[in-house]
Amino acid sequence: MYLLGYDIGSSSIKAALVDVETGKDIAIVQSPATEMKMQALQSGWAEQEPSTWWEHVQLATKDLLTKYPDAAKQIKGIGIAYQMHGLVLVDADQNVLRPSIIWCDSRAVEIGNKAFQEIGEEHCLKHLLNSPGNFTASKLKWVKDNEPEIYKRIHKIMLPGDYIAMKLTGKVMTTISGLSEGMFWDFKNEILSKDLLTYYGIDEQLIPKFQDTFSLQGEVTESAAKALGLIAGIPVAYRAGDQPNNALALNVLNPGEVAATCGTSGVVYGVVDQAVYDLQSRVNGFAHVNYTSSQQRIGILLCINGAGIQYSWLKHQVAANEMTYDEIEGLAAEIPVGAAGLTVITFGNGAERVLANKEVGAQIKNLNFNVHSQAHLFRAGLEGIAFSFVYGMRLMQEMGLNLSVIRVGNDNLFQSKIFSETIATLMDAKIEVQATTGAVGAAKGAGVATEVYPDLKTAMGSNEVIKTYLPLADLKPYELAYAKWESDLKILLKEV
Repeated sequence: MYLLGYDIGSSSIKAALVDVETGKDIAIVQSPATEMKMQALQSGWAEQEPSTWWEHVQLATKDLLTKYPDAAKQIKGIGIAYQMHGLVLVDADQNVLRPSIIWCDSRAVEIGNKAFQEIGEEHCLKHLLNSPGNFTASKLKWVKDNEPEIYKRIHKIMLPGDYIAMKLTGKVMTTISGLSEGMFWDFKNEILSKDLLTYYGIDEQLIPKFQDTFSLQGEVTESAAKALGLIAGIPVAYRAGDQPNNALALNVLNPGEVAATCGTSGVVYGVVDQAVYDLQSRVNGFAHVNYTSSQQRIGILLCINGAGIQYSWLKHQVAANEMTYDEIEGLAAEIPVGAAGLTVITFGNGAERVLANKEVGAQIKNLNFNVHSQAHLFRAGLEGIAFSFVYGMRLMQEMGLNLSVIRVGNDNLFQSKIFSETIATLMDAKIEVQATTGAVGAAKGAGVATEVYPDLKTAMGSNEVIKTYLPLADLKPYELAYAKWESDLKILLKEV
C-alpha cells in the first residue's frame, strides 16, 4: 500500500510516494526541474497561474508512475501541502478568474495596516493573533477595490492547496488552519472572522466550507484520474499550508517543539498551547494542523521572504557558469567568519513581516574592491541569510518560545554547513536534520485521515536524524559579525 503527497510550492511541485508499511518514501520527484516563473507586473507584486501548478502536478505524478507503474492501484490516500497566503479566485463553473496573488506579493500591505488601525490593534491581535497585514483577506480586498468586474464574478476564494484539491475532487472547501492563515478565522469566538469580513465588505458566502485538516475531503474524479494516470475514487484526506505541514513532517506537533526550513523563503515555526501574539505582528500565529478548540495547538511562524531566493540569485548572477551549490559552499568556507567586513542584507523579496511590513530591499554593504572577492560575497550571503533568521528567532524567544532544539528537513539551505552552524552558534541551539520532506509529510497526513495509521504518533515517528549541527565553541567572531550586520540593518530601517 502507498500514500501520495504533493507539495505545491512557488518554485516547483514535489510529489512523494510513501510505503505505508515502512513509512519511508520510495520516490520523490519535482516538476519542473528548474523553477516556475513568477509574474511581477509592478514592483512588489508576485503572481502565478494556478493552471501552471496543476500542469506540474500532472507531470510529477506521471513521472512517479513511470518509475512505479504498479503503485497507481495501491494508493490509499492523497495529501496536499501548499504555499501559504495565496489567493485563488474561481467562478461558479470553477474557472480561475485571474492569476493567483501569491505569498510574497506586497500590494495589500497598506490595506491591512489600515484595517489594523481602524478595527483596533488590540482587537485584531486577540481575535486574529495578527495584524490583517498582507494576508489573503487583504489581497481579496485589493481585488474588490481595484478589479471590481472580476470581484463581481467570484463564486469562491481559495488558497493554492484548496485549488489543487478542487482539481482532484471537483469540490471547493478549506480548513480552519487555512482560514487562520488568511486572517479569516476568529480564534476568540471560534468562527469566521465576521469583524474583518464586515470591515472589508466581503460577503461571507465567498468563503468555502471547511473541514478538519485530517478528514475525507473528496475523491479523485474520473477526469482527474485520467489526467494524472491514477485510479478514480482515491480519497483526498489532508491539506495544510507548507509551514504547518513541514512541522508535521518533522514531527513537530506539541508545545515546545520547533521546525525550520529555508527554501525560497525562510521559516521558523514553533508550537504553543495558547493564543500568544507579537504586539507588532512581526511573527504570526496560525492554527496548527492538530488544532482543536478544546486542545489549542498554535504555530508561531517567523517568515523571511528574502532567504534562499537570495542564495539562488548569487548562484545564477554571480557564480561562474555551471558552478554548483557545493562548489559555492567550498569557496565560502575558505573565507573567515564575518567575510572581512562585507555584509549582505537579504530582504529583497517583497515586504517583510519581521520588519513590520517594510520593504527595504537587498543590500550589499561595506564592499571594498581591494579586499573582497567572489568567495567573500558567497560567505557574506550565507551569513546574511543566517543572521536574518537569528534576528527573527530572538523575537520569538522574547515571546517565550524555547528554540534550543530545531528540526529541519534535508532538502533546503540547511544542507549548508556555514548557514546552519552560524544559526546554531548564535542561538546556542542544536539543529537536527531529518530525512523527510513536505510532500512526505502530506502523504502521511492523508494516512492518518484514512486510518492507514492509527494516530499521528505512529505516522510521523519514523524519521531518521541524518545530521546534527551543534554550537561552535568560538562564539566571538559570530557575535561580532552579527552585531555589524544588525547595525547595518538598523541604519537601513531608519532610512525607509
